[in-house]
Amino acid sequence: MKQLKFSELSNIIKKELTNIKFQLDLKNEGIIINVFDGIVRMYGLYDAMYGEIIEFVDNIFGLVFNIERTNVGIVILGDYKNLSEGMKGKCTGNLLKVPVGLELIGRVVDTLGIAIDGKGTIKKKKKDLIEKIAPGVICRKTVNQPLNTGIKAIDSMIPIGLGQRELIIGDRNVGKTSLCLDVILNQKNKDITCIYVAIGQKKSNVVKIVNVFEKYGAMNYTIVVVASASDPAIMQYLAPYTGCTMGEYFRDRGKNAVIVYDDLTKQAWAYRQISLLLKRPPGREAYPGDIFYIHSKLLERACRVNKKFVGNQTKGRRNTTGSLTALPIIETKGGDVSEFIPTNVISITDGQIFLETNLFNNGIRPAINVGLSVSRVGGSAQTKIIKKLGSGIRLSLAKYRELESFAQFSSELDKITKKQIIKGRNITELMKQKQLNKRSVAELAILLYAANKDYLNDVDIKKIAFFENELIKYLNIKYKKIRNLINKKGKEEYIEQLKQILEKFKENHR
Repeated sequence: MKQLKFSELSNIIKKELTNIKFQLDLKNEGIIINVFDGIVRMYGLYDAMYGEIIEFVDNIFGLVFNIERTNVGIVILGDYKNLSEGMKGKCTGNLLKVPVGLELIGRVVDTLGIAIDGKGTIKKKKKDLIEKIAPGVICRKTVNQPLNTGIKAIDSMIPIGLGQRELIIGDRNVGKTSLCLDVILNQKNKDITCIYVAIGQKKSNVVKIVNVFEKYGAMNYTIVVVASASDPAIMQYLAPYTGCTMGEYFRDRGKNAVIVYDDLTKQAWAYRQISLLLKRPPGREAYPGDIFYIHSKLLERACRVNKKFVGNQTKGRRNTTGSLTALPIIETKGGDVSEFIPTNVISITDGQIFLETNLFNNGIRPAINVGLSVSRVGGSAQTKIIKKLGSGIRLSLAKYRELESFAQFSSELDKITKKQIIKGRNITELMKQKQLNKRSVAELAILLYAANKDYLNDVDIKKIAFFENELIKYLNIKYKKIRNLINKKGKEEYIEQLKQILEKFKENHR
């Protein structure tokens, strides 16, 4: 056997090394050191970002929630039972995104945007980040366009504008969800996309709501995002952000959208649960210190943006503005609005509609307490005719609330006080409204005018509902042209015509 010289061996090795193709594959991997209750702690993910998606075996994914000195806390998105200590996970370099676009309208999806309505997969064309920075002050436009809800008490006294954040607050079972469903159902044929986010609810309740939407044609313009009570806490926490991202797609393209968060109390509970499992320092009522921030960063994204902002998003389209109107729901206990979460959200929003248990039990529905309810946008978000007529209604109800308690202790009342009490009772009765019984601008205007000018004083309180229905029927049959003009323009100049219509109605129904 010939013996190779050292120089020859060296040349052979060099030749072989030149033929080898090296492929660099960098992976930021870590090892699981602990798994419990949907929380994974990993060692070695030194380059992990907050909110980054971590990939495990069997297509299991998690979200980075805690970055500590020696380990990273990850919340698993889904089932974590197949994960165990010693397994590896790697950074993906991606933040969580969800599908957005027109394809989602009419569908029921989960927190990750996956269809759960049994109608097949959604053809996803575009995805967007689940968490984004809200538009700055320079990009915003004044909230001065009304969102006509069709609910008499709201449109006349607590107006909601496109781009506003109006809190719906009250105890359990006082009609908060029903009120918001009415708002969504009343947006039919108005070119407004609605998003309903169900957080921590029973699946059976969600099915009922979807059935109502389908029955009345609301699914043609509505997206339903569901994180039910049986879903992991992380899904309940992220669901509002998913819905918000889907709504922003329409806002940023010059469209109007309305989103209902039902409800943010359960989202706060889910976030508290995650934070305690991650051993974050608890604060008041065991909530973490950033509980205010998680709601503010969500609700600040609801706004009306100006033409410049819309133009930047749609490659030069500058002929319109877009808006995202938020209706967050908060549940109280015993009517106490001074609790931690209610006070937080009240301070973030542009007003609140307070639903009272006593009013609900007394048959006043929607059970809106006008004294505690407020819209910080006010008359700027009302049509001119409703703004003119609605101010007198709120004043009359305020006087009635004061005199009602006073009248219980006085046997004799002067004529003026009696008249104010009668007027207040009549207006309270007039503001009652059954579900799915919306009122247009013209219909509301003539009812407010009748209440302001004491046309209800001669009507028995038990017959006010009958009077209302007959008056609306008379307006819609005999004065369609005036009705359409009021609905379209809403100018104060039509008030005189309302007077004439009421006088003729009174003559015909004596």
